[in-house]
Amino acid sequence: MSTTDSQDSTGGRDSTDGSGRAGVGGANTTAPGQSGQAGQPGQPSQPEQPSTPAKKFTFPSALTVLVVVTIAVWLLAFLIPAGQYDRNGNGAPVQGTYHRVPSGQSFVDRLNDLFLAPVNGLYGIQDPRTSLVGPDNSGALYGSAGVFLFVLAIGAFITVVFATGALDRGIGRLAHKLRERGTLLIAGVMVVFSVLGTVEGFAEETLGFYGLLVPLMLALGYDRMTAVGTTILGAGVGVMCSTVNPFATGVASSAADISLGDGITLRFAMWIVLTGVTVAYVARYAKRVQKDPQRSLSGFLPGDRDRERAASEAAEIPELTSTHKTVLAVTAVVFAFMIYSVVPWSSALTGKADAVPYGFELGWSFPQLAALFLVAAVIVGIAARMGEQKLSSTIVQGAADFVSPALVILLARGVTVIMNNSKITDTVLHGIEGVVKGTSSGVFAIIVFIVNLPLAFLIPSTSGHATLAMPILAPLSDFAGVSRAVVVTAWQAASGWMNLWVPTTAVTIGGVALAKVGYDRYLRFVWPLLAILFVLVCMFVALGAVYT
Repeated sequence: MSTTDSQDSTGGRDSTDGSGRAGVGGANTTAPGQSGQAGQPGQPSQPEQPSTPAKKFTFPSALTVLVVVTIAVWLLAFLIPAGQYDRNGNGAPVQGTYHRVPSGQSFVDRLNDLFLAPVNGLYGIQDPRTSLVGPDNSGALYGSAGVFLFVLAIGAFITVVFATGALDRGIGRLAHKLRERGTLLIAGVMVVFSVLGTVEGFAEETLGFYGLLVPLMLALGYDRMTAVGTTILGAGVGVMCSTVNPFATGVASSAADISLGDGITLRFAMWIVLTGVTVAYVARYAKRVQKDPQRSLSGFLPGDRDRERAASEAAEIPELTSTHKTVLAVTAVVFAFMIYSVVPWSSALTGKADAVPYGFELGWSFPQLAALFLVAAVIVGIAARMGEQKLSSTIVQGAADFVSPALVILLARGVTVIMNNSKITDTVLHGIEGVVKGTSSGVFAIIVFIVNLPLAFLIPSTSGHATLAMPILAPLSDFAGVSRAVVVTAWQAASGWMNLWVPTTAVTIGGVALAKVGYDRYLRFVWPLLAILFVLVCMFVALGAVYT
């Protein structure tokens, strides 16, 4: 799904695939000592050696990155002094109480933490007396078992939905019906992609729509860049402004120890504005190209201007069956119910963080949501009349496809266990506290957004990035008097903004390749919008920090 959280290196939720970069071919070489010319008279000519293509750089997967991070943090724990804050009744650190403490760990203890890091990341238990995390302790769950199972459950559900063909057919029908209304077509497709992006991280799935959208856009007098902008930016801005996207907002909220629904009002307002701006940007470009094709940034390939042929190719879209309609309805109801179940309605409607929950609030978290999506997967399979064997195998396959992002989460959590047990988490927090101390809440929120931009590139997995960053950023927001939900919003906006253009995401590099548009030309097309979105995000997170 989202580049923002999908299956690592397999085209799913955490896009970490950088293999789309073009390789550099090697030049022909001759035998050692030869000039490349024919041999001298009387000497046999040396045969030309076969060319050897240069190896292309491939950005490592999120799993590899996190293994390296785990080892690096383990080594740094020997150098960073141990320390801790005093805690209040809620377990949050109290500003100004940091002090040095002995780590109390031997080398064998530290080695054991490194060895058990993935296990502790899944189901490590934190001892309430010592605060140490281990699989055999008694206390509260510190690992990410709940989020791990939730990712597998939603993977099963989404895979079943796509197996029915309902979502693909539905988007195809929308594009077909709007094919004679260019601006409405662009807006309609982008809004649908954005809605799917904000609720479930829809991103890599857009790669399947280029075969439909490219000929449609050409048939309407637009260019290939219009199709790229409609697809990448439509889904991307939705992910960037995720409201309940479980692979971004969900994981980050869990790591920040807040509800998935906290901050949804700010994120929804941000989604409305940024989606509108992005749609207007693409539509404006499309109109300009339609009026004057010479202003196209992508240019036209032979045959692109043959609009009649393109129109006929895009015209054959099968109708939605009653089964497809049922599946789409069930899917919409499931995501709507998920939003209802996690929103803290009393806080959202009164504006008071400590408001008494209404009687109709469910207050669901990851265990209930995991069960919801497992049940929903079965309901969708029954509605689509998939049959017991096909439904069972599809659910298993869906869960299996999402093991990669689930593993990313537990590996990242394992890193925080190493930091916790060596007592350096508070030391790192204290160091960052010194940097942002004295800044206003609005400036603090902007700093969180900017700091996470390079982190989003270095840790391309949204789940891994969230699980690593939130244990530091969330308590830091307490010191700044800023809601943790604002920090989550700033973090996910940084991750989503980067994924609109970095060449290490399958959505971007794969999309321009499928549309046959140069990556450099895409950057020329998108950079003004990136600047606009950057400013808007800073404004939203600053206002959110001030007013929440």
